[in-house]
Amino acid sequence: MRSLIKKISVLALAALTFTAVVSGGNIYADEPGDASTSSAATSISISPVSEVLQLTASTIYDAVFKVSNNSDSPMEFEVYAAPYAYIYSEDEDAYKLGFSRENNFTQITRWITFRDVNGNYVEKTTFTADPKSDIEVAYRITTPESIPAGGQYAVLFAHTLSGSVNSSGIKTEASPGLVVYGRANGDTILSSEISKLAINNTMLVDGEEKTIINATGKVKNTGNVDFMASGKMKVTGIFGNVYYETPNGSTAARISVIPDTELSVSDSWKDTPFFGIFNVEWKVTTDDNEIGEVVTKFVIIMPPVIIIIILLLLTVVIMWIIIVLRKRKERRSKFMV
Repeated sequence: MRSLIKKISVLALAALTFTAVVSGGNIYADEPGDASTSSAATSISISPVSEVLQLTASTIYDAVFKVSNNSDSPMEFEVYAAPYAYIYSEDEDAYKLGFSRENNFTQITRWITFRDVNGNYVEKTTFTADPKSDIEVAYRITTPESIPAGGQYAVLFAHTLSGSVNSSGIKTEASPGLVVYGRANGDTILSSEISKLAINNTMLVDGEEKTIINATGKVKNTGNVDFMASGKMKVTGIFGNVYYETPNGSTAARISVIPDTELSVSDSWKDTPFFGIFNVEWKVTTDDNEIGEVVTKFVIIMPPVIIIIILLLLTVVIMWIIIVLRKRKERRSKFMV
């Protein structure tokens, strides 16, 4: 009798634990946007948004990019190069994209000059674009006699000056940029570390926690060249039917990781139903690790009202079992007397 009551108590405790697991979840925040994103507020854009170059020592590389003024007013803008790097934030425990930190992988910033209106190559220069017009900006990369092997990264910005106005007469500023991915000859080290893979059933959306199955992970570049990291989440039902799978070629779970940086890769099932039992698989791979790392998790999505009803029913069943057992014990006691 005591053994049976003990088992019932364990069952009740398990039910409470089940409730905590179902209603729990991790908070996840997205990484900042790419530097190449143009600002729609100022009608200025740049093309292309990225360039990949093979670099050798003592060489001159000439190229151009296009800056478009899509507004109805003249626009003055300044072009210059800045380091393309990530800076670790201790407060947020994450890497944030920044354009001021110099390291061994941003030396290319010092090698870039722009051709001004007089035909001279300078570090920074200014142009004025007529309404609804394009300007081709020529730039030059002059590598020194000795360059480090591996990746070199910079952003070529077209920054509107404070005097620029839009069609409404409001002063605006923006800085669309072209990201330069340079790879210098020498020993190429392609190396990564994948860690902290997790599957969650809630996430923050516009500051509000919502029931959405999502997966996250960290990818660290321990080599000297950039690589692509990809995540693939697969959600299946208890009978094996697939409810969601990260689309092939999706940019949602695919990121570029430059050296000396650890970034988050993630994906989410935006159409997660309010009720269901699912098996979730999350796999993260990189260019140098195609096997990658995999985690799986059994996820139960259930509204709080249903959880409360289940707990109440479970409590009623447990109480009924206890009462029945006590009555049987009393009958046995009377029979033995």
